[in-house]
Amino acid sequence: MCLGIPAKIIRIDGEFAEANINGATIKVGIQLLDKVQIGDYVLVHTGYALEILSEKEALETIDTLRELEQFNDESTLPEE
Repeated sequence: MCLGIPAKIIRIDGEFAEANINGATIKVGIQLLDKVQIGDYVLVHTGYALEILSEKEALETIDTLRELEQFNDESTLPEE
């Protein structure tokens, strides 16, 4: 299974950008996309931006990932 994570572009330097994911800054290749701008949300997989997302779509996906994380935390079995 592959998972793409929404990230917000905060700086662009040629074919690479710095993006924010939940407070962490990562380096992202933007070679696969046209017209990426600072402030855009992109879908990141294996270090590359694959798609530009609307802010609404990105924030909905981030909320869903947080819900999954919370569900995982709550469903962890106690240690024996």
